[in-house]
Amino acid sequence: MPLITIEAGKMPDDVRIKLMKKLTEVSAEITGIPEDSFWVFVKELGPDSTMIGGKTLSEVVKEREGK
Repeated sequence: MPLITIEAGKMPDDVRIKLMKKLTEVSAEITGIPEDSFWVFVKELGPDSTMIGGKTLSEVVKEREGK
């Protein structure tokens, strides 16, 4: 059972589902393992669940928008 895990920011349902389907299709094509063997997980991270250089992603975005 191949397992694919993606950690990313929040995304619309349709985008997340399309991403998971494409990851499954391409992985099966490359490896020769049947698609129904793949498990795909998307961990969606909020902007306050991520830090860059000691600042939350929300803070980083606000600083960049202010420049």
